[in-house]
Amino acid sequence: MALHDELTAVQRCVDDLVRTVGRLEQQAGDGIADVDVRRVRTDTDHLRESVALLRAAVPPPSPLESHKPEFVTIPDTPYDRSLWTDTGDLDDEGLGGCDRHAP
Repeated sequence: MALHDELTAVQRCVDDLVRTVGRLEQQAGDGIADVDVRRVRTDTDHLRESVALLRAAVPPPSPLESHKPEFVTIPDTPYDRSLWTDTGDLDDEGLGGCDRHAP
């Protein structure tokens, strides 16, 4: 996996952590000390800032890294034979001929 993909995965995990800590803060009245929840919130915010700094420090991906190959669907239907009218009889050339076999 490319470095930028890894950083994106880390960012998603930190975002999930921030949301979870937010829900924990809402339920903090159930016997959890406010000081402990604030410490976790502060650590979570610090982690989010650290990941943002790390992502900013990494150079942007090169065009080759960011280019994902495009999938092309090839239909199962036969091609229109009129597309090859000016190419001669391709069935008689090379291994495409019905009396030819691979070595």
